Amino acid sequence: MATIEGLVLKVKEYLPEEKLRVLEEAYRFAGQAHGGQLRLSGEPYIQHPLQTALILADLHVDTSSLVGALLHDVYEDSDIPLSQIEARFGSEVAKLVDGVTKLSKVVWQAPDERKQHGIEDAEVHAENVRRMLVAMAEDIRVVLIKLADRLHNMRTLAALPPSSQRRIAQETLEIYAPLAHRLGIWEMHGQLEDLAFMYLEPEEYRRIANLIDKRGAAGREFISKAIQVLSVELEKIGIKAELSGRPKNIYSIYHKMQRYSAQGKGFGEIYDIIALRIIVDKVEECYRTLGVIHGLWHPIRGGFDDYIANPKDNNYQSLHSVVMCFGTTPLEIQIRTHDMHRKAEYGIAAHWFYKEGGEKKDAIQFEERISWLRQLVQWHRELKGSTEFLESVKTDIFEDQVFVYTPKGEIKDLPSGSTPLDFAYSIHTDLGHRCIGAKVNGRLTALNSHLNSGDTVEIIVAKKGKGPSRDWLNPNLGYVKTSQARTRIKQWFKRAEKSENIERGKEILEKELRRLGITVLTQGKIAALFNYKNDDDFYSAIGFGEITPQNIALKLAGHEQPRIVGKDTAGTVSTAVPTADIQVLGVGNMLTRLAQCCHPVPGDEIVGYITRGSGVSVHRKNCPNILREDEPERLIPVEWGHIDKMYPVTVRIEVWNRVGLMRDISAIIAAEAVNMNRIDVDSHDDNTATIMLTIETKGIEQLSQIMAKIEGINGVISVGRSNYAGKGPGLSNQQLDAYGVY
Repeated sequence: MATIEGLVLKVKEYLPEEKLRVLEEAYRFAGQAHGGQLRLSGEPYIQHPLQTALILADLHVDTSSLVGALLHDVYEDSDIPLSQIEARFGSEVAKLVDGVTKLSKVVWQAPDERKQHGIEDAEVHAENVRRMLVAMAEDIRVVLIKLADRLHNMRTLAALPPSSQRRIAQETLEIYAPLAHRLGIWEMHGQLEDLAFMYLEPEEYRRIANLIDKRGAAGREFISKAIQVLSVELEKIGIKAELSGRPKNIYSIYHKMQRYSAQGKGFGEIYDIIALRIIVDKVEECYRTLGVIHGLWHPIRGGFDDYIANPKDNNYQSLHSVVMCFGTTPLEIQIRTHDMHRKAEYGIAAHWFYKEGGEKKDAIQFEERISWLRQLVQWHRELKGSTEFLESVKTDIFEDQVFVYTPKGEIKDLPSGSTPLDFAYSIHTDLGHRCIGAKVNGRLTALNSHLNSGDTVEIIVAKKGKGPSRDWLNPNLGYVKTSQARTRIKQWFKRAEKSENIERGKEILEKELRRLGITVLTQGKIAALFNYKNDDDFYSAIGFGEITPQNIALKLAGHEQPRIVGKDTAGTVSTAVPTADIQVLGVGNMLTRLAQCCHPVPGDEIVGYITRGSGVSVHRKNCPNILREDEPERLIPVEWGHIDKMYPVTVRIEVWNRVGLMRDISAIIAAEAVNMNRIDVDSHDDNTATIMLTIETKGIEQLSQIMAKIEGINGVISVGRSNYAGKGPGLSNQQLDAYGVY
């Protein structure tokens, strides 16, 4: 068991002697408050706050954070008022305890639980994330204590029932691990990920751990040999260095295995299970060491990153290089100074190390390092909806960053995947509104092109007020990535005349329904799906971009996210639908087939037609053959079940004939990883053509996205879903029996 003596011994390394007495006093105070309380594991409750403080001591946090960690459950789990804590330990500690207590009352839900309970619970979840991050922006130490609290809880999670284990592990992977990463606390980040992964995917966790163990001995021997050779070479040029092997955490290996599997590679081809870390005294020695390494072993093309000259968004600095060690084996090497290593280990907590340790030369960087948190508070005031706030968090805070330059050489950091428009809005709202073009590295580029680190971006603006385009809000077209840009654009359209938004919204909705071939649902029913009681408000929300065509397609698809699977061995889409895909009268084990006449896909409203001897043929509800059916008793209710197939659908594209048009359409299909089964082109005398394109799709949401991108191609007049059965008279029952299945 942990002891207060162990905590005192650990913090003696960086705290002055007079600070130690208050830790001992806080421990005694907490011990009395938790007297007689036990954890589910059976150990005395005081062990939890003590272990939390020990985790924070490894980060070299300040005295107030350590005291707050020791007392963080006193206010919540005893009858001691916050005023008594403030009187005894000061207002700073009391605020930390109060902040952690408020976060402890947040109720989280796993994604499947949020999906099951609906939109209101999704709003609650988003509001909880808002509270977490706003609390962090007000005093980041609150979340440091909460992260340490969560890490110890994850270490003792085995005492809880399985359902609680999965819920806590899911929220750890979804919220707490990304926070630790964003704050640069690498060791804590890796532990949180691995512990969560162990409870969410125990079999996969054990499998990867066993694979690592099998390679462990050989890997350690290889690293040891590399260290021995490098140590000799560095001593020759007078560089004192610390060299060690750094094992990669299991969850990150799991992700790499997922990527490698998609490329046809196996576990044996992952070379950075163990990386070589080199720590030197000075920055110049980092580059000299790199020269020695590249002189010994050949560097692999594309395997070098200079995070010293271009630090990551959380201030991480190192040189990374992948070399062919001993001419046979790829090896990742990281080179950094002791100061960089301390920042990488402690992350944002390094600020308090400088503050209390007397070394204040880098303390001034603290505000710069958490500038994204200050920006978060500003967005908190501007964004009305919690769900919109959560979206901004996921894109602007938890995602990887790119670093680009203004024409004057100033650096701007943006989420990976950002565009010139995101860049423009990050500088000034008016610059974004007036943007009509962009130059990247001196060359004109599309406004929806992705920026890369090191790009220099110049925005071309209209001389007179122009205003944004509605296309910029279409997620299928990819004009903006950041919530900041999206919010500014939406605000501009909200200020436009509401009547214009209503008319525009009607046009967008009608166009999307027509394109998807949906006529069964009335527009009023669709408004109700979005919780709008007033149709005009619903149309207005579409008009100014609050609701996008993709949102409509997703809602009609019933929030299903079917996954992609391979085709069958024959190389064609299976004609018979697996029993789990279609539920007939609530039962799955019945022979069902998709009708060829209307090509239903997940998200369509469907109905079953009992054929003579061939099971149930599944049609769209608005299929002309169903609407003309003269034996309604043969129609039965069916619904989509668990979806894991690709479905064929025919898209009708009206175009102006031009060279390269089919190439452009094919490029979009290929980029979406969608197969084309058939292409028919019918040319007309007026230089137009009709293209009938049969593709395999996961469902109505993906179909909407593909059609929107095709519609943006130069020369495309219109894109819509085709329904062959709409041509000519309806089919007889005998014909339906034969024609309704593949």
